[in-house]
Formats: sequence, C-alpha cells, structure tokens
Amino acid sequence: MKTLVRAGAMALLLATAAAPAAFAQTPPPSADSMFKATTLNLSAYGETRIAPDKATINLGVQTEAPTAAAALTANNVQMTSMIAALRKAGIADKEIQTSGLNLSPQYDYVQNEPPKLRGYQASNQVTITVNDLNKLGQAVDATVKAGANQVNGISFGLKDPSAAEDAARHAAVKALAAKADLYAKATGHRVGRLVTLSESGGYSGGPPPVPMMAYARMEKAGDSVPVSAGELSVRIDINGLYELTK
Repeated sequence: MKTLVRAGAMALLLATAAAPAAFAQTPPPSADSMFKATTLNLSAYGETRIAPDKATINLGVQTEAPTAAAALTANNVQMTSMIAALRKAGIADKEIQTSGLNLSPQYDYVQNEPPKLRGYQASNQVTITVNDLNKLGQAVDATVKAGANQVNGISFGLKDPSAAEDAARHAAVKALAAKADLYAKATGHRVGRLVTLSESGGYSGGPPPVPMMAYARMEKAGDSVPVSAGELSVRIDINGLYELTK
C-alpha cells in the first residue's frame, strides 16, 4: 500500500514540474494577431484672420527733481492730469490699471571721481484697455497733452475670440481630412474612421497677439495720433489618428 502511495505522489510531482515547461513552449501571440489595423497619425492647422476690437496700451509719466519728495509730487500732479484726460476721452476707471511705480536716485559719473547724486527720478506706468478703437488715437493724444511722456507699447486683441476660433477649427478639420485622404490614396488605402482627435493653439485671453501689420490700414481721426489696427491671426492646431482600410 505504501508503495502505491509513493508512486502516486511521484506521478503528481512529475506532472506539476512538467506544467511550466508546457506553458513556456506556447508561442506568444504575434503583433499582427493583436493589432491588424493600419493607422495614419497626422497634424494640421486652421487659421482665420480678423480685425481686432480692443487695444491695450502702456502709458506713463517720468519726472526728475533734486529730492525724492519733489520728484514724487511732480509725478503725482502729471499722473492725475493724465488720468483725468483718459476719463474725458471715454476710458472707464476699470480699464485703467497701474502697472509700474518706481523711485530711484540719479547719479552723475565722472572718471576717477565718486558718483555724484544729481537728484531722483519717479515714474508711474498705467496699462489701459480701449474697447472702442475709434477712441484710441484720441486717448493717446489727450494723455500726452496732459503730461504723459512715455508710451511704451500697444497691442491689439479680441473681446470674444470664440467665433474666430470656431472658424479656425472648421478649417483645421477640413485640412486634416484632405491630408488623410491624400496619404491613404498614395499608399493604396482608404480612410476608414477617425480614431482620436486632439487640439492645441488658438487665441487665449492672455497677452493679445501682435497685429498683422501687413494688412493694416492707417486711419486718422482729426489731429489725433494715427492708429493702425491691422488684423489678428487666430490659429488652431489639431492632431488626428485615422484607421485605414484596403
């Protein structure tokens, strides 16, 4: 009886040891059997150009005086006058924002001599948003007459870019589909279905884009500063994965 038990146990051990070897001999599934579809990964973009409807401009006042207090006082007087001129030109208080305030000593430098304090310089910068471009030239002109002696930069933007972005999306999808069709025909396939689609780019609410000056048209209102609004470029980039068929 004991001999039979030993023989049965030995057979069970041999069967257990042989099982991993049998599994190891099973070949892994081929790549073709796991994924038979032919795919095409492409990118395209759509772009639309549109006239801006708002502008952002940085203006400021810089003054110098023998003392810091005098420099600040002179600066405050000119800045107050400049803000009043902006309001008179139709710029609301909520569209005027202080963007820089600085007070620093000014020195004269002569070779082989220590620097000599000449006085102090005060500067105050404001960033204004103009939502009516017809007022832009007049606003700049009025502030300069009121005491602004720094105009540091201007850029144009859109109050609501959604319509321009949607137009760019349509153009991007159309360009992507045309490109997919071209590649499919060139490789002897047909476009089956769009598997994935992703988007990037587009006009954001951050810093307004640089105007396309090549399309600008100079407009002058009376004796105010000439304004060149130009056009903005709104671009949408997309990536798509297509499945191809024979």
